[in-house]
Amino acid sequence: MQSARHPGTSEPALSRFVCRVLRSLVIGTCLGGLVLVAGADASVPVPTLTGPISSPGAAFITPPSRLDLTAAGYVEEEFFVEGTARAYSTAGAFLSDGRWPAVPASSAQYKTRILVRRPTSPRTFNGVVIVEWLNVSGGVDAAPDWTFAHTLLIRKGYAWVGVSAQFVGVEGGSSPLGLDLSLKAVNPARYGSLSHPGDSFSYDMFSQVGEAIRNPGGAVPFGPLRARRVIAIGESQSAGRLVTYVNAVHPLARVYDGFLIHSRGGGGAPLSQSPQATIGTPSPSLVRNDLDEPVLIFETETDLITLGYFPARQPDGGNVRTWEVAGTAHDDAYGLAVGPDDPGPAAMDTSYLPPVTSIFGVFTCAKPINAGPQHYVLSAALDRLTTWVKKGRIRGRSAPRLDVVAGPPSSIMRDARGNAVGGIRTPQLDVPIATLSGLGQPAGGFCAIFGTSVPFDAATLSTLYPSHTGYVTAVMKAAGEAVRARHLLRADTPAIRAAAMASDIGR
Repeated sequence: MQSARHPGTSEPALSRFVCRVLRSLVIGTCLGGLVLVAGADASVPVPTLTGPISSPGAAFITPPSRLDLTAAGYVEEEFFVEGTARAYSTAGAFLSDGRWPAVPASSAQYKTRILVRRPTSPRTFNGVVIVEWLNVSGGVDAAPDWTFAHTLLIRKGYAWVGVSAQFVGVEGGSSPLGLDLSLKAVNPARYGSLSHPGDSFSYDMFSQVGEAIRNPGGAVPFGPLRARRVIAIGESQSAGRLVTYVNAVHPLARVYDGFLIHSRGGGGAPLSQSPQATIGTPSPSLVRNDLDEPVLIFETETDLITLGYFPARQPDGGNVRTWEVAGTAHDDAYGLAVGPDDPGPAAMDTSYLPPVTSIFGVFTCAKPINAGPQHYVLSAALDRLTTWVKKGRIRGRSAPRLDVVAGPPSSIMRDARGNAVGGIRTPQLDVPIATLSGLGQPAGGFCAIFGTSVPFDAATLSTLYPSHTGYVTAVMKAAGEAVRARHLLRADTPAIRAAAMASDIGR
């Protein structure tokens, strides 16, 4: 059906409002402006929040950071969230188009935690809350998207919420790091009361956190701030959870205003799993393109090839857009080394760092890991997505895709110096001083997804850049082109310029 347009209200925004009213009345749910009658109550209950939790000890999350949030005008607070969550079952076949019919199934009690970082003053809050599905690939709650984009978030006054949505982060279990760093193991006095019923319930738990941000039950997680937009984000295995959430759960829940799916592979996570009946998802899986809410898929070179995203690559359409970024790895020197402590306001340019091979002192990679520009483009992507959410529609041209030779095995086309052809371009790729790749590490272990950096030798650099001034000029010209393409934020260019000027290139 067509929605009547309110003055000053976009049609998708009005559609979401109507859907929210219908959902609250338990009439049904909405999809692409259509009202769908639900066979079961799909409304999202508001959980109970308690906190801020102040003791014993401090809130635990990785990576550790020495950022002074107080000096930035921010506060960090932790809350416990509890309620009854539903698992989901299928209401039809799950096909690769991503239009997956699901219905609520069994329910279970849960108690988990959220970590909130927000401006202290309403005057500096932009009204947007970023909700990150914390990553548990290492068997521990981690916040890679906060690390990559925090300079943008603080600079523009976002609030951020990290959600302990999955079992292993709360209760523990197998860990590829060989350590139990679950919340209950790290600090049983602080987290001993938490209870996670299993990952089949993680999707509804994530919905309930979003609902609590809009309509707090119990404690108020944002103090005097009022959330006007709520955007979900998740990286790597969390991106796989978000693929399934967007395709199967979001049409029922309608809690989030937009999604950034960061570094997904070719499929989605299971909709349900042990101890409930296992409900898998097809591979490849597209992201459904019939939603009113924007979805931005963000992919690195590693994701296309090593993680198997390439078969799931889909054309832009509906409210789905994809950004593929040249010269990037699944994680890199910024995310693993300097990013956690980067004070901003412009994010640090890692191009000139000494080679990084040791990661947190836990393991060492065979080759220097990627020092590319992922963090710059991810911040631009999140900024662009926020604009799409606020305006209610996606505008602008589609981003260029990486040039890929279909396999098997698939491979990324490369120029004479080994850098990727196509994709979103940055100064680090168009005025290169190294080969930046999402590949190149020996297979096996985490290092395989950290990519490589191979600096050009002195002879190559002197041939490419006989003048230091000419080099800096070329870098800034490329930066200007990336800003105009809206793939780099102007606020980050001073750091790129300062790093280039401080370098020895062309001297």
